[in-house]
Amino acid sequence: MAANGQQIFDPVLAAHNTMASQADRAQKEQAHQFLEQFQKSEEAWTTTLAMLEANSADAAAKLFAATTLKGKIVYDLHQVPRAQLPELRASIMRNLAIFHAGPKPIRLQLCVCLANLAIQMTEWKDVLKDVVNALGSDPATLPCVLDFLRVLPEEVTHGRKIALTEHELTMRTTELIDDNAQQALELLIRYGTSSPAAAQNPQLLNCITSWIREIPLDAIINSPLLKIIVEDLSLDDPFEAAVECLSALIAETRDVDETLNSIMILYPQVINLQTKLAEAAQEEDSEKFKGIARIFAEAGESWVILIARLPTDFRALVQAILATAALDKERDAISHTFKFWYDLKQYLTIDKYAEARNQCLDIYSKLVDIMIGHLEFPKPETGDEKDLFEGDRDQEEKFREFRHQMGDVLKDCCEVMGVVECLQKPYDLMQQWVQTYGAQAGPNNVPEWQKLEAPLFAVRAMGRMVPPDENIMLPRLIPLIAGIPDHHKLRFQAVMALGRYTEWTAQHPDTLQLQLDYIMAAFEHSTKDVIRAAALSFKFFCNDCASLLVNFVGPLQQFYAKNLNKLPISSQEEITEGVASVVAKVPNEQLLVTLKLYLDPVMAHLIEIARQAKDEADQKLIADKINLLTIFFEMVKPEIAPGQEHPAVKYCQEIFPTLANMITHFNTSIPILERVCRCWRYMVLSYRTAMRPLLPDLATKLIEGFDKSRQGCFLWATASIVREFSQGVDDVDPSLANDVYQFYEQQAKTFLRILSDLPPEELPDLIEDYFRLAADMALYFPSESIMSPLMDTVLLAACSSLTLLKEDPIIAVLHFLRDLLGYGRNSSPSSSFDNTRHDVPEQLRNRVKQLVVGAGVQLVQRIMTGMMYSFPEGCFADSSGVLLDLFELMPEQVAQWVASTVGMLPQGSITPQESERFLNNIRQRIQTGDVRMIRTILQDFTTSYRRRNVAPREGLGRLEASRFRFSANARAIYGPNRCLDVISFAPTSSRKIGACIVEHNPSSRSYVHCCSAKEDSRLAALEHLLVITEDLLQRLMDAEGITSSGWLPATPQSHHAAMFGSAAGSIAGGNSSVASSVQPSRRGSAQPQDFLIDYTQGSPQLVQQSPQCPPPPSSAPSQTPFVNDFNTPYSHHHIQKPKLPRVSSDTAFQTATSPLKAFVQTVPRTNSDIIQQPKPMPVGQFQGPGRGRVQWNLGSEG
Repeated sequence: MAANGQQIFDPVLAAHNTMASQADRAQKEQAHQFLEQFQKSEEAWTTTLAMLEANSADAAAKLFAATTLKGKIVYDLHQVPRAQLPELRASIMRNLAIFHAGPKPIRLQLCVCLANLAIQMTEWKDVLKDVVNALGSDPATLPCVLDFLRVLPEEVTHGRKIALTEHELTMRTTELIDDNAQQALELLIRYGTSSPAAAQNPQLLNCITSWIREIPLDAIINSPLLKIIVEDLSLDDPFEAAVECLSALIAETRDVDETLNSIMILYPQVINLQTKLAEAAQEEDSEKFKGIARIFAEAGESWVILIARLPTDFRALVQAILATAALDKERDAISHTFKFWYDLKQYLTIDKYAEARNQCLDIYSKLVDIMIGHLEFPKPETGDEKDLFEGDRDQEEKFREFRHQMGDVLKDCCEVMGVVECLQKPYDLMQQWVQTYGAQAGPNNVPEWQKLEAPLFAVRAMGRMVPPDENIMLPRLIPLIAGIPDHHKLRFQAVMALGRYTEWTAQHPDTLQLQLDYIMAAFEHSTKDVIRAAALSFKFFCNDCASLLVNFVGPLQQFYAKNLNKLPISSQEEITEGVASVVAKVPNEQLLVTLKLYLDPVMAHLIEIARQAKDEADQKLIADKINLLTIFFEMVKPEIAPGQEHPAVKYCQEIFPTLANMITHFNTSIPILERVCRCWRYMVLSYRTAMRPLLPDLATKLIEGFDKSRQGCFLWATASIVREFSQGVDDVDPSLANDVYQFYEQQAKTFLRILSDLPPEELPDLIEDYFRLAADMALYFPSESIMSPLMDTVLLAACSSLTLLKEDPIIAVLHFLRDLLGYGRNSSPSSSFDNTRHDVPEQLRNRVKQLVVGAGVQLVQRIMTGMMYSFPEGCFADSSGVLLDLFELMPEQVAQWVASTVGMLPQGSITPQESERFLNNIRQRIQTGDVRMIRTILQDFTTSYRRRNVAPREGLGRLEASRFRFSANARAIYGPNRCLDVISFAPTSSRKIGACIVEHNPSSRSYVHCCSAKEDSRLAALEHLLVITEDLLQRLMDAEGITSSGWLPATPQSHHAAMFGSAAGSIAGGNSSVASSVQPSRRGSAQPQDFLIDYTQGSPQLVQQSPQCPPPPSSAPSQTPFVNDFNTPYSHHHIQKPKLPRVSSDTAFQTATSPLKAFVQTVPRTNSDIIQQPKPMPVGQFQGPGRGRVQWNLGSEG
């Protein structure tokens, strides 16, 4: 029997060992695919139980078996006959007894298995009693009972993932939780009072935390358990669990009127912790300090209304939270208090609590002093002013982030104390510095500059709260700030502070010249940060003081022309926006001359660059200059009476030929094409029907450009014309509106021709832009677009586009479908300016129904396939919305299409009972007329199906999965032939753990390429590093056109969906594979999702290659790797930071070779704007002073 059992799981054990070994990539791919298929198979039931009881399987394999068994119970319990469930329960209990002493993860997983079995095994009534009788009589197995007690409420709370009806789940919750609450309390009290060791057991505290919401609050507080919780705060082992437990207990008292008696018992226990806080600060025990600070913060947030009502009685708590902020020298715990100060401010600023506000003024006054003290930059022990954090970049970043959070606290203080009192404090500190050190300050030598910079930052932070009519402090502060000594940190902060008070300056013009001279002089500073700050503040001054500066357009233009080309592009845009704000105030009769004054030099420089352009860098520079024109057209929008010549349009006519030539000459440069289209779009949006003289030429160029380049930006510009020249708009006659519609049809035909040549997977951005345009057409030209024969083809194109895996294009298609289907109802989906809804003509309603009849089968199948397999989570609401719209139009017919789709699902993926129940629920809602409830039914069904059949199960190794993704990322970013590895490290000076990618060099020094922040655990550090590499890879793709060649080209769910499509036959239609390659977006506007990551299970899973897809090509080696700051030169249509893909990969698909390949711009990797040279680091456990404990897992992180 043992031999047979061993034989059963030998392949599983071998595959699991492969995943944990140093096997090559292909072997790990094969092993991972085998294990994932195994986890969803029926054989997994017997195999996992055999592995758990086998001596030959190690602990890691048994943990995998226990985790797999949990997934089987949650998702696949229907595979086990009901009569065999008692036997399964007995097996789990038997294994719990075996693993009573550990390993703890296995024991915990088995408890979760038993809890989920108890939820679904409705015939099992005495669950808690049976578990206690089976495992509670022996002290050795008591940990099993405690673990089960802990997980039971948690698993019942998350019971939505289990295939029970709402009624069944509600009944089971009552039986398992409500009916057992008293018994659970008695068990916990009995165990906790049985011995000192039991009272100090963190498991006990975890159980209490888990049951706090289920047991009456006063029953816990009036029991011996409260004493146990408080006493455990004095011990090391149970400390964290005690903090968690007491915090949860306090959080349950937020309804203060209902729990006042409990609060009166808890309050003295909390206040008594002040001595422990002081001791932890003195002993520099940061973990204990943070734990107690968290309790104070939780108490403050929960009882804040009582503080407002009874300020005297609860003053000690406020003082304790203030002490937390004061004593936190390392700034590790102070963030816990920020929300409390905000919440308290919200109450104190209400007139009803004016008395409490008066009593808290002294506390908030001290809080301002504490915050300003924390704002000070550190003083390096080495004396190196260029490296204030002595190489600790994580600490530097954390400090910068905290400064802005502390600035928010200062704003709260302003609201409570008043801005005059708050501004007085930094003013006094600045004056004190001037009196003490002012005479000693000289060029590049400012003593104790930290003590001046901190109050300066405080003044900047308070700027938002200071009203423009403040006349006490700012008249004294502004001259003081403008006289700050020339230290780069001080100059930066002074310039930024002045930029915060531009609204005040607009009402106090006597200070304008002084401030503007100071800021303009900063453009000559040697520090780049100061120059960037000057550009930003200059923009604010021009925006808010434009009326004061309109008489100085000449000198401003000279300043603009002198400095423009010296600045980085972001600063060029900022000062351009500033001067454009001033130009917008120029009288209409002078506007054309002023525009030529400012923009003719820009155009001349643009033409000169275009003539000499040789490479992509020159093309990017051209695109940047075009964007400066766009900023002017966005900002300068004069009011011109109808019939009069529009000066801005006249200037647009003058420069239009130049821009048109750019489109023709640089027809493969995506940055230039997008920036020109963006410029034209804003011309139309800003000047609206006044652009009519330019409309024929503009339409012609948009048609030609789209036909030649196949870039979606031309459709984006087309949409602006559709909006502004639609029917019903003033000055738009029917003839012009018809011309605009014909213009749209020409663009639509070109798009459909492109879509017929290439699969949707290669055109995600183009599809997004087209269907956003099509949605505008349904809104502005409903009759023409819907009645057009072209709409039949457009609807089929929409169905085909739903095979994409990227969120934004899918949402664009779904929004178009919802707008289209809206015209099948009696009332129009759009409203007019008088807020009336117009009736839809019967002819239009019938046409929509005709379209649905023609494409409905395919549309329903596509959407349901996407919801079950491939759609990103953000698409679910609109997907179910489209299905709901279909049901409202043709309920009986759509129900048949849904039934047909469900019948095509792979055999075994759903039981006949579940299918019948789902379809019956739909039929019942149709019969009762409650069609809107069908949306919830559809969402529940597709979510359940996806969890069971598509989402990866737990157990394949969190770290191994992450490591595999690191490897893929690193190869794509740094090149495939480099010796890269992942290490975790923890210096002795900190309990934090970091992770980094290191490149080994046997003959010389090794290099650290990128590093995570210091985290509380090794796993958290690795996950942060994973985020960094994925973000870097996406930015390289967006900004530099590289392919994601280090990534595997498909995912298990896309493979599953492709199998489903082939099995379904007509469901796929056209290009049926959803596992095809996806062209990387160069605009950052469409972010695909990788559903291999399942955070509901708490562990990211491994990307695997579909056997149907070829391996990706290798990327070229890079010579210059290291993460830089956000500096993506280009994004779609508008400048924005790229999205940070939190472990959901944007790069899980390879780039296919296609005719569009010529239009993907590439940048030599050696000239990357995103990555720089790596930092050399001595590698080895004993290299360098103070290295501390370093974990060099160079071969495996599994």
